[in-house]
Amino acid sequence: MRGLWQLFCVTLIVVGTACGGSSDGPPGPLAKHIDDMHIARIPLDQQGSVVEAQNKWSISKMEAANAEAQVQEADGQLHQARNDQKAAKLAIDSAIAAKKSAEQSADMNRINTAQNDLRNAEASEKAAGTRVKYFEAYRNYLKRFHRYAQENMYFREAQYEAAKAQIAKSNNIAPKGVNLDDFPKQASDRGKRVEGAKSKAESEKQKAVSARQNWLSQQSAADKATGRTGTLYDPMAPKADGPAMKDGGISKEKPEEIKAMGSNPGNMNSTTPPSGDNKPENKPAEGSAAPQQ
Repeated sequence: MRGLWQLFCVTLIVVGTACGGSSDGPPGPLAKHIDDMHIARIPLDQQGSVVEAQNKWSISKMEAANAEAQVQEADGQLHQARNDQKAAKLAIDSAIAAKKSAEQSADMNRINTAQNDLRNAEASEKAAGTRVKYFEAYRNYLKRFHRYAQENMYFREAQYEAAKAQIAKSNNIAPKGVNLDDFPKQASDRGKRVEGAKSKAESEKQKAVSARQNWLSQQSAADKATGRTGTLYDPMAPKADGPAMKDGGISKEKPEEIKAMGSNPGNMNSTTPPSGDNKPENKPAEGSAAPQQ
């Protein structure tokens, strides 16, 4: 009997995964849609909410694609940072060998120089290691931001479908096999997923910011010791020109400039689903506070 119960539990887990995946899995497509033909005969001047919702959905798709591209770019940056760390470790090996050679010569000038070079190499390697951790944290943040962008894309699509359902209902259009009252709930459920994805992205952002500060501290100490000038690439460094294209396009804000991930659904904040009257919420403006490389 116990064995049958365990089999039943395992079956539930498998079925649950197949139906929707784990709660942390990537979002799947919407379950409910309304064919555009059902509202095609309604005058365009009565479809303002539908057009607006469709535009926001289109923008969210571009934001999701942009977020995915940034994850791919971050992978390449992390690979380069790891190579830099390997080079720094090789520099320590060379400095150790030079120190041993200097000690054998009994030349105090050479010994002092070799000891100083070794300390500098060790400081540089430590900074390179913290830079790798920073890039890892930043990539993790971008992955979570990408997940948010995906969730937001489907939320916007759900709002679009809800807007079509509202127009159809207002014009006494009842497509066969379609329950128009299901669409507000679909949008509401997708809005809740957006909120969850937003919270997780914000958490990863804070980890990345902390890792960046740790690297900056270590790098500053290493640069001071070695007399190094110039700056290494820093994906979260503020830009001199600041944010751009906030309205009507994808914002160029960088992660550390995002305050609570923005102030509207495109900016990971307002995800209010359509209200009880089936009208999609249309308060937020388009745009995104997506991370910028």
